[in-house]
Amino acid sequence: MDRLEVPRELAEAQVRYNGDAGREFVAALPARAAEFLERWRLRRAGPVMHGVTALVLPVERADGSGAVLKLVSLDEECVGEPVALRAWDGDGCVRLLEHDPQTGTLLLERLDAGRDLAELARRDARQAVRVVGELLARLTAVPAPAGLRGLGEMAAGMLADVPGALGRLVDERDRRLLRDCAAAVAEVAGEPGDRLLHWDLHYGNVLAGGREPWLAIDPKPLAGDPGFDLLPAIVNNFRPQDVRWRFDLLTEAAGLDRERARAWTLGRVLQNCLWDVEDGEERLDEEQLAVVDVLLAPPRLRG
Repeated sequence: MDRLEVPRELAEAQVRYNGDAGREFVAALPARAAEFLERWRLRRAGPVMHGVTALVLPVERADGSGAVLKLVSLDEECVGEPVALRAWDGDGCVRLLEHDPQTGTLLLERLDAGRDLAELARRDARQAVRVVGELLARLTAVPAPAGLRGLGEMAAGMLADVPGALGRLVDERDRRLLRDCAAAVAEVAGEPGDRLLHWDLHYGNVLAGGREPWLAIDPKPLAGDPGFDLLPAIVNNFRPQDVRWRFDLLTEAAGLDRERARAWTLGRVLQNCLWDVEDGEERLDEEQLAVVDVLLAPPRLRG
């Protein structure tokens, strides 16, 4: 078998975000791939795929079935992936076949990487949002296993960071909306929830499957309230005029309390804004501000 060539984009991303640790991860990938191909009796069966934190190899197992080998750079967000996948056991998500705890390497059920939910969204945006909502209903029906990062601690950290962030923002509207988001989170922070959240359920993380039409992949799991999981599907292919109906459809499909879901969605906006400020931004992202404007506006009366 030819030695694995690590994609340049993955190597550059790892160095940019992780420095020397990223270089070490990239340098070790060819040997790690060879190790697990042999250990799990796999044969490469397609071109290399990758994101920012992982390299994925389509493979064939000894029994002839298809799978994917996922070689990951472990961090706080992805370390819980095998825990979540075991808890869900393929119900609404990709199935975990093998896992190596030492390296985080995963062997996963093979889905159709060429068909994600964005394809459906181009034809029928409402149906795509409904698919996400129905998947969230199934995924968040599962209690979070012990040991996962929790939304309560995350929310407390965000609220503690707000005063410093306010001092770095240059626009009064930005400061006001950041305070509004923080106030909404403060109202629900004492009841952060105990459901198993995916955290990153956007269109690209929902693939066509063989045993089901659509299945979730690549969770960054945490324990918390399902309302914290709505924002990725609200801002996919973003248009301000879509925020209200997407929020309404997601909360309906997932069976959520609207007020709690609104507060935790504002919490997700708060998280994104605080990250931007931490990265040196002095103005908040207009997309995030548009979500806040819609969710804080009083509902329209139907006449």
